[in-house]
Amino acid sequence: MGIRFDLDQIINQVGRDKGINKDVLIDALESAVLSAAKKHFGHNRNLEATYNTEFGEIEVIEFRTVVGEVRDSATQMTLDEARRSYDSECEIGDELGRKLDASVLGRIAAQTAKQVIMQKLRDAERDIIYGEYRDRKGELVNGIVQRFDRGNLIVNLGRTDAALPEREQIRRERYRQGDRVRAMILDIDPVSRGPQVILTRSHPEFMRKLFEVEVPEISEGIVEIKSVAREPGERAKIAVYSNDPSVDPVGACVGIKGTRVQAVVSELRGERIDIVTWTADAPSFVARALSPADVVRVVVDEEDHAMEVVVGDDQLSLAIGRRGQNVKLASKLTGWRIDVRSESVAEEESKRAKSQLESIPGIGFGESELLYQEGYRSVREISNANIEELSQLLGDRTQAILEGARELHEKNLQEVVGQEEERITDIDQLVLPQDLRDVLIKNGFDTIQLLAEKSSEELSVATGLNEDEAELVCSATEKFLRVQQPHI
Repeated sequence: MGIRFDLDQIINQVGRDKGINKDVLIDALESAVLSAAKKHFGHNRNLEATYNTEFGEIEVIEFRTVVGEVRDSATQMTLDEARRSYDSECEIGDELGRKLDASVLGRIAAQTAKQVIMQKLRDAERDIIYGEYRDRKGELVNGIVQRFDRGNLIVNLGRTDAALPEREQIRRERYRQGDRVRAMILDIDPVSRGPQVILTRSHPEFMRKLFEVEVPEISEGIVEIKSVAREPGERAKIAVYSNDPSVDPVGACVGIKGTRVQAVVSELRGERIDIVTWTADAPSFVARALSPADVVRVVVDEEDHAMEVVVGDDQLSLAIGRRGQNVKLASKLTGWRIDVRSESVAEEESKRAKSQLESIPGIGFGESELLYQEGYRSVREISNANIEELSQLLGDRTQAILEGARELHEKNLQEVVGQEEERITDIDQLVLPQDLRDVLIKNGFDTIQLLAEKSSEELSVATGLNEDEAELVCSATEKFLRVQQPHI
């Protein structure tokens, strides 16, 4: 006799309710009954549980092999026993099966079946969810906040629950149970014990997807979003390009009276967005990325993939931004390291550098300009330069100039023993005591940009300043940068 649990009804109902294939449920039931049977009859016996579709029951069958000499009575039997009890025409080597009375399993089978079925159902549901969402990464979805789990939001998407981890949320956003939330599918975790679908609202691609929804020209391929950089919840920059000369990519993204960009800003709870036109010319792109600051000039260092950007003194705070936000976003947007300098500091540095170069015997105004453009800034750099590289700039006079530079460098070293040359730096624009200025410069913090990117704790660790001194520096930096940032 097999073991029955109104199987046809269970299989059909669960299959309908959960959308699980009938074969998966049958496999789960067979596994459950087989596990219970092995516990009851013994793990050393060769058992098999099979679903009988005709009678709608799980049958437990024991298999034994016909042998000449029995060594394991649980799995083997003699030819005489086999012909007497199983099949009169069997031969040695045949494997014969006999149906066992599974009704004796009783509650053990029922409990085991329930446990295994539930696990199989969970596994099957996970496979269905994974199959449904694995190709949907990057899609926007809407859901309802169900509950909170250690800072993470559990969001109901209808077919399944998804997780919006704390790290993927926009800072300062607050939700209540039942709130509607829009997010992007970031990843699908096939082995997670919790929700498999991972959402994000802080990823740069989330902003890209929002613009694709709001701007038809993007979905039509007329306008492209080349890159996105975000400080989630605070500020962002996007670079756009038009494949149609008659379409202004920035205007398309902004929309009439700003309606399109405002829809995105509203979804992101007020995150300010700068939209700039992308160009293949890297210096021009960097200059645009630093908007709303006006750039005077850009010096490119291809070797270090960096650019020194010079801005007017009155534009320095705009270019850097509060907490260094503007320049950091511009760097992310363009992929270049950006060092912002004020025009007065850059000009003074240029004058000093050219004056040093012209002090080398044999170098005049023209040569100093050429060397400066190639990145040489001091007598020391010339004295340590590679003669082959210099010869490409200075020709036959290279050896004589190099020797003169080395002699001058040695002379300068002797004259400045125990003295430190006064550094030119834009931190002079901060209201700081001279001793703090000296400590900052000694530790490499010689620009406002570097200071703006550090918290007081980080600055204290990096420079050795005490808590009050570091706070004073950060306060002075913040005060300098505290300008009215333009809104779109």
